[in-house]
Amino acid sequence: MLLCTASIYFPFLFSELPFSLNRILLLATAIVLVTVIAAVVMQVVISRWKKLEEQKEIKSEGLEKAGSYIGILERLFVFGFIAMNHWEGVGFLLAAKSIFRFGDLSKAKDRKLTEYILIGTLISFGIAIAVVVGYVQLKEWVN
Repeated sequence: MLLCTASIYFPFLFSELPFSLNRILLLATAIVLVTVIAAVVMQVVISRWKKLEEQKEIKSEGLEKAGSYIGILERLFVFGFIAMNHWEGVGFLLAAKSIFRFGDLSKAKDRKLTEYILIGTLISFGIAIAVVVGYVQLKEWVN
């Protein structure tokens, strides 16, 4: 955003930027998409089912906003694994998350909670994979 604003007052072509600056801008954009933008998209998509939970008056015993931070870290790990061409890391991350969530899901005996968690995980991983695949493709085209 700073470069776009600066280009209004001091016109220059993005093709004139040094090689590494273009890649840094691309990486920064991808990280913002995976963290901030994806978190907002997740809130909008999941909000439909959040309202159902609030109507049931289910009180969470977890930390405030911990799920959002976990999702951001999860997407950053997925981004890093795929950017380094280690797809097996994504499988490991998914398996580790499943192990940690198994206790919650087996005790809950609530199919809606299981579906809620599964939808959130799949959307989160899907967004991260889409962004990183786009990043890898665009990285090849940037100077």
